[in-house]
Amino acid sequence: MQTLEQQRAAFAWEKVQRCTSDYKNLAKGAPALIMNNGLMQALAFYQSKGKEHHLSLNRHLCEWLRQRAIVGDASFAGTMAELHQAGSARYRLATEEALAVLKWIRQFAAALA
Repeated sequence: MQTLEQQRAAFAWEKVQRCTSDYKNLAKGAPALIMNNGLMQALAFYQSKGKEHHLSLNRHLCEWLRQRAIVGDASFAGTMAELHQAGSARYRLATEEALAVLKWIRQFAAALA
């Protein structure tokens, strides 16, 4: 049985295998964007950009929240709808999980890109 940190690391490693330097740079700044603006605002920003590295990071964060059963739908629209309806404790958990998996994504992306 893997620990939660091992699960995060395995997920991040799988997702960054074909990452670009644009993805690496985006992931590097993602925690600050989330901390300063909020998780939903960061997800909306990435989606609005429409570039592949933005959409990939957005997809990876939504997939991780789905894998942790914080949201039931890993799509952008489904994740946003569920977070919009979430209570403060669930929203805080989603933010904490996004930041936790980003630690691994950032480290692995930096090593590969």
